[in-house]
Amino acid sequence: KSPVFRVDNCPIHDGQLRHIGLDSLLYLLSANGMKFYKTGKNSALSGPNGLIDKDDIVLLKVNAQWKCRGCTNTDMLRGLIHRILQHPDGFKGEVVVFENGQNRPASFDGIHCDMNNSEYKPFPELDGKIMVNAEQQDLLTIDYLVGTVFAGKPVSSFLLDPYLDTWIVKDDHTTNGYRRIGEPGTQCVSYPCFTTAKGNRIELKEGRWNGSAYAQNLKLIHCAVLKDHSGDIGMTGALKIVYGTLSMKDGTSAERHYVDLGSQCAKMWTQVRIPDLNILDCIWVSYGSTKVNGYDVSGCIGYPPSITSRQNILLAGLDPVAIDYHANKHILFPLGGENSKNHDPDNNPDRKSVV
Repeated sequence: KSPVFRVDNCPIHDGQLRHIGLDSLLYLLSANGMKFYKTGKNSALSGPNGLIDKDDIVLLKVNAQWKCRGCTNTDMLRGLIHRILQHPDGFKGEVVVFENGQNRPASFDGIHCDMNNSEYKPFPELDGKIMVNAEQQDLLTIDYLVGTVFAGKPVSSFLLDPYLDTWIVKDDHTTNGYRRIGEPGTQCVSYPCFTTAKGNRIELKEGRWNGSAYAQNLKLIHCAVLKDHSGDIGMTGALKIVYGTLSMKDGTSAERHYVDLGSQCAKMWTQVRIPDLNILDCIWVSYGSTKVNGYDVSGCIGYPPSITSRQNILLAGLDPVAIDYHANKHILFPLGGENSKNHDPDNNPDRKSVV
Protein backbone atom coordinates (compact mmCIF):
# COMPACT_ATOMS: atom_id res chain seq x y z
CA LYS A 1 0.00 0.00 0.00
CA SER A 2 1.06 3.58 -0.60
CA PRO A 3 1.46 5.69 2.53
CA VAL A 4 -0.42 8.96 2.81
CA PHE A 5 0.84 11.44 5.39
CA ARG A 6 -1.72 13.67 7.08
CA VAL A 7 -1.55 16.64 9.43
CA ASP A 8 -4.77 17.79 11.12
CA ASN A 9 -5.63 20.92 13.07
CA CYS A 10 -3.30 23.29 11.23
CA PRO A 11 -3.64 26.52 13.25
CA ILE A 12 -4.95 29.65 11.58
CA HIS A 13 -1.85 31.19 10.08
CA ASP A 14 -0.37 34.18 11.89
CA GLY A 15 1.35 35.85 8.95
CA GLN A 16 4.87 34.61 9.71
CA LEU A 17 7.21 33.20 7.07
CA ARG A 18 6.99 29.72 8.55
CA HIS A 19 3.73 27.79 8.39
CA ILE A 20 3.14 25.57 11.41
CA GLY A 21 1.01 23.05 9.50
CA LEU A 22 3.53 22.75 6.66
CA ASP A 23 6.41 22.41 9.12
CA SER A 24 4.53 19.64 10.92
CA LEU A 25 4.05 17.86 7.60
CA LEU A 26 7.77 18.07 6.78
CA TYR A 27 8.71 16.72 10.21
CA LEU A 28 6.19 13.90 9.77
CA LEU A 29 7.67 12.99 6.39
CA SER A 30 11.21 13.19 7.74
CA ALA A 31 10.35 10.98 10.71
CA ASN A 32 9.19 8.36 8.23
CA GLY A 33 12.33 8.31 6.11
CA MET A 34 11.64 11.22 3.73
CA LYS A 35 14.09 13.87 4.97
CA PHE A 36 13.46 17.29 3.46
CA TYR A 37 17.07 18.53 3.14
CA LYS A 38 19.85 16.64 1.40
CA THR A 39 23.06 17.28 3.32
CA GLY A 40 25.76 15.54 5.30
CA LYS A 41 24.43 17.26 8.41
CA ASN A 42 22.01 14.88 10.07
CA SER A 43 19.06 16.44 11.86
CA ALA A 44 15.32 15.94 12.22
CA LEU A 45 14.79 17.38 8.72
CA SER A 46 18.07 16.57 6.98
CA GLY A 47 20.32 13.73 5.94
CA PRO A 48 22.40 12.39 3.02
CA ASN A 49 19.31 10.95 1.31
CA GLY A 50 17.18 14.05 1.71
CA LEU A 51 15.03 15.65 -0.98
CA ILE A 52 16.30 19.20 -1.55
CA ASP A 53 20.01 19.81 -2.16
CA LYS A 54 21.57 23.23 -1.72
CA ASP A 55 21.98 23.88 -5.47
CA ASP A 56 18.70 22.39 -6.71
CA ILE A 57 16.26 24.17 -8.96
CA VAL A 58 12.96 23.54 -7.15
CA LEU A 59 9.82 23.77 -9.26
CA LEU A 60 6.61 24.34 -7.32
CA LYS A 61 3.58 23.50 -9.48
CA VAL A 62 0.56 25.28 -8.01
CA ASN A 63 -3.13 25.63 -8.81
CA ALA A 64 -3.63 29.24 -9.92
CA GLN A 65 -6.14 28.96 -12.77
CA TRP A 66 -8.94 29.74 -10.34
CA LYS A 67 -9.16 32.37 -7.62
CA CYS A 68 -10.61 32.59 -4.08
CA ARG A 69 -10.44 29.20 -2.31
CA GLY A 70 -9.97 27.48 -5.67
CA CYS A 71 -6.22 28.10 -5.79
CA THR A 72 -3.33 26.75 -3.74
CA ASN A 73 -3.11 28.25 -0.26
CA THR A 74 -0.39 30.90 -0.39
CA ASP A 75 0.19 30.89 3.38
CA MET A 76 1.25 27.26 3.01
CA LEU A 77 3.23 28.09 -0.16
CA ARG A 78 5.09 30.88 1.65
CA GLY A 79 5.99 28.43 4.40
CA LEU A 80 7.28 25.89 1.88
CA ILE A 81 9.44 28.45 0.06
CA HIS A 82 10.77 29.68 3.39
CA ARG A 83 11.82 26.16 4.40
CA ILE A 84 13.58 25.55 1.08
CA LEU A 85 15.57 28.76 1.53
CA GLN A 86 16.56 27.65 5.03
CA HIS A 87 18.71 24.79 3.70
CA PRO A 88 21.36 24.05 6.36
CA ASP A 89 24.18 24.31 3.78
CA GLY A 90 22.88 27.62 2.43
CA PHE A 91 20.52 27.50 -0.54
CA LYS A 92 22.32 28.30 -3.81
CA GLY A 93 19.66 27.20 -6.30
CA GLU A 94 16.33 28.72 -7.37
CA VAL A 95 12.71 28.25 -6.34
CA VAL A 96 10.31 28.63 -9.28
CA VAL A 97 6.52 28.77 -8.90
CA PHE A 98 4.86 27.85 -12.18
CA GLU A 99 1.39 27.28 -13.61
CA ASN A 100 -0.55 27.04 -16.86
CA GLY A 101 -4.14 28.27 -16.77
CA GLN A 102 -4.89 27.10 -20.34
CA ASN A 103 -5.87 30.67 -21.30
CA ARG A 104 -8.51 30.94 -18.57
CA PRO A 105 -5.99 32.42 -17.72
CA ALA A 106 -3.86 31.62 -14.69
CA SER A 107 -3.15 34.63 -12.56
CA PHE A 108 -0.33 35.36 -10.16
CA ASP A 109 -1.74 38.79 -9.28
CA GLY A 110 -4.99 37.33 -7.96
CA ILE A 111 -7.18 39.80 -9.85
CA HIS A 112 -10.40 38.68 -11.45
CA CYS A 113 -10.82 39.63 -15.07
CA ASP A 114 -13.14 38.96 -18.04
CA MET A 115 -16.07 38.61 -15.66
CA ASN A 116 -18.60 38.40 -18.49
CA ASN A 117 -17.06 35.22 -19.90
CA SER A 118 -15.99 33.35 -16.80
CA GLU A 119 -17.42 31.09 -14.14
CA TYR A 120 -17.28 34.09 -11.78
CA LYS A 121 -19.96 35.98 -13.74
CA PRO A 122 -22.62 35.44 -11.04
CA PHE A 123 -20.42 37.31 -8.55
CA PRO A 124 -19.98 40.95 -9.62
CA GLU A 125 -18.64 41.76 -6.15
CA LEU A 126 -15.37 40.07 -7.20
CA ASP A 127 -14.83 42.15 -10.34
CA GLY A 128 -11.36 43.71 -10.31
CA LYS A 129 -10.58 42.53 -6.79
CA ILE A 130 -7.75 40.43 -5.45
CA MET A 131 -9.11 37.26 -3.90
CA VAL A 132 -6.68 34.41 -3.18
CA ASN A 133 -6.65 31.43 -0.83
CA ALA A 134 -4.94 32.81 2.28
CA GLU A 135 -5.78 34.47 5.57
CA GLN A 136 -5.08 37.79 3.84
CA GLN A 137 -7.18 37.09 0.76
CA ASP A 138 -6.70 40.55 -0.72
CA LEU A 139 -2.92 40.57 -0.41
CA LEU A 140 -0.99 37.30 -0.46
CA THR A 141 -0.77 36.68 -4.19
CA ILE A 142 2.08 34.77 -5.79
CA ASP A 143 3.31 38.04 -7.26
CA TYR A 144 3.39 39.46 -3.73
CA LEU A 145 5.32 36.45 -2.45
CA VAL A 146 7.92 36.68 -5.22
CA GLY A 147 8.20 40.47 -5.44
CA THR A 148 7.80 41.50 -1.81
CA VAL A 149 8.01 38.68 0.73
CA PHE A 150 11.01 37.02 -0.92
CA ALA A 151 12.40 40.06 -2.75
CA GLY A 152 16.15 39.67 -3.27
CA LYS A 153 15.96 35.91 -2.72
CA PRO A 154 16.35 33.26 -5.45
CA VAL A 155 12.59 32.95 -5.87
CA SER A 156 10.76 33.51 -9.15
CA SER A 157 7.58 32.59 -10.98
CA PHE A 158 6.65 31.62 -14.51
CA LEU A 159 3.25 31.69 -16.20
CA LEU A 160 3.02 29.36 -19.17
CA ASP A 161 -0.21 30.74 -20.66
CA PRO A 162 1.50 32.93 -23.30
CA TYR A 163 3.34 29.91 -24.72
CA LEU A 164 0.55 27.32 -25.03
CA ASP A 165 0.73 27.08 -28.82
CA THR A 166 4.47 27.57 -29.16
CA TRP A 167 5.86 24.19 -30.18
CA ILE A 168 9.62 23.76 -30.14
CA VAL A 169 11.96 21.10 -31.46
CA LYS A 170 14.34 18.94 -29.47
CA ASP A 171 17.46 21.02 -30.05
CA ASP A 172 15.82 24.39 -29.27
CA HIS A 173 17.14 25.40 -25.87
CA THR A 174 16.20 29.09 -25.92
CA THR A 175 12.53 29.42 -26.91
CA ASN A 176 9.87 29.32 -24.21
CA GLY A 177 7.29 26.78 -25.33
CA TYR A 178 6.23 23.14 -25.40
CA ARG A 179 7.42 19.84 -26.76
CA ARG A 180 5.01 17.08 -27.73
CA ILE A 181 5.23 13.41 -26.90
CA GLY A 182 3.21 11.81 -29.67
CA GLU A 183 1.71 13.12 -32.88
CA PRO A 184 -0.74 16.08 -33.03
CA GLY A 185 -4.34 14.93 -33.05
CA THR A 186 -3.52 11.70 -31.23
CA GLN A 187 -3.61 11.08 -27.49
CA CYS A 188 -0.34 12.92 -27.05
CA VAL A 189 0.86 14.89 -24.07
CA SER A 190 3.27 17.79 -23.87
CA TYR A 191 5.64 19.43 -21.44
CA PRO A 192 7.02 22.94 -20.95
CA CYS A 193 10.49 24.24 -21.69
CA PHE A 194 11.34 27.69 -20.35
CA THR A 195 14.10 29.89 -18.98
CA THR A 196 13.72 31.15 -15.41
CA ALA A 197 14.46 34.60 -14.03
CA LYS A 198 17.92 33.42 -12.91
CA GLY A 199 18.69 32.00 -16.35
CA ASN A 200 18.09 28.34 -15.59
CA ARG A 201 16.84 26.53 -18.68
CA ILE A 202 14.15 24.06 -17.61
CA GLU A 203 13.05 21.31 -20.00
CA LEU A 204 10.73 19.39 -17.76
CA LYS A 205 11.19 15.91 -19.17
CA GLU A 206 14.95 16.03 -19.64
CA GLY A 207 16.11 18.25 -16.77
CA ARG A 208 18.10 21.49 -16.64
CA TRP A 209 20.02 22.34 -19.81
CA ASN A 210 23.44 23.72 -18.84
CA GLY A 211 24.53 24.67 -22.34
CA SER A 212 25.99 21.33 -23.36
CA ALA A 213 24.11 18.62 -21.47
CA TYR A 214 21.25 18.00 -19.06
CA ALA A 215 21.87 18.33 -15.34
CA GLN A 216 19.54 16.59 -12.93
CA ASN A 217 19.58 19.07 -10.06
CA LEU A 218 15.88 19.63 -10.74
CA LYS A 219 13.20 18.90 -8.14
CA LEU A 220 9.45 19.02 -8.76
CA ILE A 221 6.91 19.47 -5.96
CA HIS A 222 3.21 19.42 -6.77
CA CYS A 223 1.22 21.78 -4.54
CA ALA A 224 -2.40 21.01 -5.40
CA VAL A 225 -5.62 22.10 -3.68
CA LEU A 226 -8.49 19.72 -2.91
CA LYS A 227 -11.89 20.76 -4.27
CA ASP A 228 -15.06 19.66 -5.98
CA HIS A 229 -15.14 19.51 -9.77
CA SER A 230 -18.06 19.28 -12.16
CA GLY A 231 -18.56 16.27 -14.40
CA ASP A 232 -17.79 12.62 -13.77
CA ILE A 233 -14.42 13.46 -12.27
CA GLY A 234 -16.15 14.71 -9.11
CA MET A 235 -13.01 16.24 -7.62
CA THR A 236 -9.59 17.59 -8.44
CA GLY A 237 -6.45 17.13 -6.42
CA ALA A 238 -3.03 15.50 -6.52
CA LEU A 239 -3.49 13.52 -9.76
CA LYS A 240 -5.11 16.05 -12.07
CA ILE A 241 -2.71 18.89 -11.24
CA VAL A 242 -0.72 17.88 -14.36
CA TYR A 243 -3.51 19.43 -16.45
CA GLY A 244 -1.87 22.72 -15.54
CA THR A 245 1.50 21.49 -16.82
CA LEU A 246 0.70 20.21 -20.33
CA SER A 247 -0.75 22.39 -23.09
CA MET A 248 -4.35 21.92 -24.17
CA LYS A 249 -3.40 23.30 -27.61
CA ASP A 250 -2.11 19.94 -28.84
CA GLY A 251 -5.42 18.78 -30.29
CA THR A 252 -6.60 16.42 -27.54
CA SER A 253 -8.43 18.76 -25.18
CA ALA A 254 -11.81 17.16 -25.87
CA GLU A 255 -10.55 13.66 -25.07
CA ARG A 256 -9.05 14.88 -21.83
CA HIS A 257 -12.43 16.17 -20.66
CA TYR A 258 -13.17 13.53 -19.55
CA VAL A 259 -13.07 10.24 -21.45
CA ASP A 260 -9.30 9.79 -21.32
CA LEU A 261 -8.68 11.63 -18.07
CA GLY A 262 -6.99 8.74 -16.30
CA SER A 263 -4.73 7.74 -19.18
CA GLN A 264 -3.78 11.35 -19.97
CA CYS A 265 -2.76 11.98 -16.36
CA ALA A 266 -0.86 8.68 -16.28
CA LYS A 267 1.10 9.63 -19.40
CA MET A 268 2.18 12.88 -17.81
CA TRP A 269 3.39 11.04 -14.71
CA THR A 270 5.16 8.23 -16.56
CA GLN A 271 6.38 9.87 -19.77
CA VAL A 272 7.33 13.35 -18.56
CA ARG A 273 8.44 13.54 -14.92
CA ILE A 274 7.33 12.05 -11.62
CA PRO A 275 7.24 14.73 -8.92
CA ASP A 276 9.55 14.29 -5.98
CA LEU A 277 6.74 15.15 -3.56
CA ASN A 278 3.00 15.75 -3.70
CA ILE A 279 1.36 18.11 -1.22
CA LEU A 280 -2.43 18.36 -1.20
CA ASP A 281 -3.73 21.54 0.41
CA CYS A 282 -6.95 20.80 2.31
CA ILE A 283 -6.88 23.86 4.57
CA TRP A 284 -9.94 25.29 2.82
CA VAL A 285 -12.01 22.85 0.75
CA SER A 286 -14.62 23.87 -1.82
CA TYR A 287 -16.87 20.87 -1.42
CA GLY A 288 -19.97 21.46 -3.50
CA SER A 289 -21.75 23.01 -6.44
CA THR A 290 -24.61 25.47 -6.26
CA LYS A 291 -26.92 27.66 -8.35
CA VAL A 292 -26.63 31.45 -8.17
CA ASN A 293 -28.88 33.80 -10.12
CA GLY A 294 -29.69 31.03 -12.58
CA TYR A 295 -26.05 30.00 -13.08
CA ASP A 296 -24.65 26.60 -12.17
CA VAL A 297 -21.56 27.20 -10.05
CA SER A 298 -18.90 24.50 -9.69
CA GLY A 299 -16.91 24.16 -6.51
CA CYS A 300 -13.69 24.29 -8.54
CA ILE A 301 -13.85 28.12 -8.60
CA GLY A 302 -13.56 28.30 -4.80
CA TYR A 303 -16.53 30.60 -4.34
CA PRO A 304 -19.04 31.43 -2.82
CA PRO A 305 -18.14 30.94 0.86
CA SER A 306 -21.35 28.93 1.38
CA ILE A 307 -19.78 25.94 -0.43
CA THR A 308 -16.31 26.16 1.12
CA SER A 309 -15.24 24.75 4.47
CA ARG A 310 -12.14 25.26 6.61
CA GLN A 311 -10.67 21.81 7.28
CA ASN A 312 -7.10 22.75 8.32
CA ILE A 313 -5.63 19.55 6.87
CA LEU A 314 -2.52 18.92 4.79
CA LEU A 315 -1.75 15.66 2.97
CA ALA A 316 1.45 14.49 1.32
CA GLY A 317 2.98 11.43 -0.31
CA LEU A 318 4.35 9.97 -3.52
CA ASP A 319 1.24 8.24 -4.91
CA PRO A 320 -1.34 10.73 -6.23
CA VAL A 321 -4.11 8.14 -6.53
CA ALA A 322 -3.68 7.12 -2.90
CA ILE A 323 -3.70 10.77 -1.81
CA ASP A 324 -6.82 11.57 -3.84
CA TYR A 325 -8.60 8.43 -2.63
CA HIS A 326 -7.97 9.36 0.99
CA ALA A 327 -8.92 13.00 0.41
CA ASN A 328 -12.18 12.05 -1.29
CA LYS A 329 -13.20 9.37 1.17
CA HIS A 330 -12.23 11.05 4.40
CA ILE A 331 -12.34 14.82 3.72
CA LEU A 332 -14.45 15.78 0.71
CA PHE A 333 -17.22 13.16 0.86
CA PRO A 334 -18.16 13.74 4.53
CA LEU A 335 -18.75 17.45 3.82
CA GLY A 336 -21.83 16.59 1.73
CA GLY A 337 -23.16 19.04 -0.83
CA GLU A 338 -25.02 18.68 -4.11
CA ASN A 339 -22.17 16.79 -5.77
CA SER A 340 -21.33 14.50 -2.85
CA LYS A 341 -22.41 11.35 -4.73
CA ASN A 342 -19.36 11.85 -6.95
CA HIS A 343 -16.99 12.13 -3.98
CA ASP A 344 -17.22 8.56 -2.73
CA PRO A 345 -14.44 6.59 -4.47
CA ASP A 346 -15.98 3.27 -3.38
CA ASN A 347 -19.41 3.93 -4.82
CA ASN A 348 -19.14 5.90 -8.05
CA PRO A 349 -19.39 3.88 -11.29
CA ASP A 350 -18.75 6.93 -13.47
CA ARG A 351 -15.61 7.78 -11.55
CA LYS A 352 -14.20 4.27 -11.82
CA SER A 353 -14.54 4.45 -15.58
CA VAL A 354 -12.48 7.63 -15.60
CA VAL A 355 -9.76 6.92 -13.05
